[in-house]
Amino acid sequence: MLLMKFANVSILLQFTKFLYMIFYFSGTGNTLWAMRKIAQITGEECFSIPTEINKECKYTILKDERIGFVFPVHGWRPPKIVREFIKKMTINSNNLKSHYCYALCTAGDDVGMTMEYLNKDLAEKGLYTHSTFSLKMPESYVGLPFMDVDTKEKEIQKKREAAIMLQDFVEKIYDRERGINILHRSNWPWINSKVIGEIFVKWLITDKPFHVNTEKCVKCGICANVCPVNDIEGGLGKIPQWKHQDICLACFTCYHHCPHHAIEYGRRTKGKGQYFFK
Repeated sequence: MLLMKFANVSILLQFTKFLYMIFYFSGTGNTLWAMRKIAQITGEECFSIPTEINKECKYTILKDERIGFVFPVHGWRPPKIVREFIKKMTINSNNLKSHYCYALCTAGDDVGMTMEYLNKDLAEKGLYTHSTFSLKMPESYVGLPFMDVDTKEKEIQKKREAAIMLQDFVEKIYDRERGINILHRSNWPWINSKVIGEIFVKWLITDKPFHVNTEKCVKCGICANVCPVNDIEGGLGKIPQWKHQDICLACFTCYHHCPHHAIEYGRRTKGKGQYFFK
């Protein structure tokens, strides 16, 4: 339910929003699919973090309204853009801790301490998740030599199992169940998130290795259009160029959406497949 606190509606909409809200980020579509399934049942309005982060990020919520965060896992942590958004956002409420808050992350495999990192960021805003979930989806990270997309058979299997699991998750979210933490953390969550995750942040989240095979590129502009942070200088009729402004998320959305497989990430993607949710 929306509440208007000011007589001038235009002023209100400029500075605040009142709603059941899901904040989400999705690159290759796995998370977008999951978010839409949640919203279909809960009736929550969805806000794309790459869009919202360029605004004031001020929100006002009423009694009993839910707050959800849905995102992929990057390097066994929340994506950089999700963490930056949370640091920027302001949520106004008479009793913020009373609101049911949940988070769901998608990943090709385990998620390590992703939710611990999320809750640490949320705590600075007076929030904490009451329940958390991880959903295993088809692999899309191809930035390391030993990592590639799943086989078609495994992709189909993961989607089938994810649909069943997500139905259970959505029911728990709808019923506002608390203390539920269904997470595929792995046997070494601390090593994955603290040690390897730090390597990801410092060395692997960069656009520097991206380049285009000009013999394959048809200058369609798709890569520039799908980049969630507008890191690619290009468009129809232009050879894409990455901006090197430290904004790349290394989400590989550009790589996976290229219809001619013309984008490479150094030598790490040679001979590897592509994937985005269909």
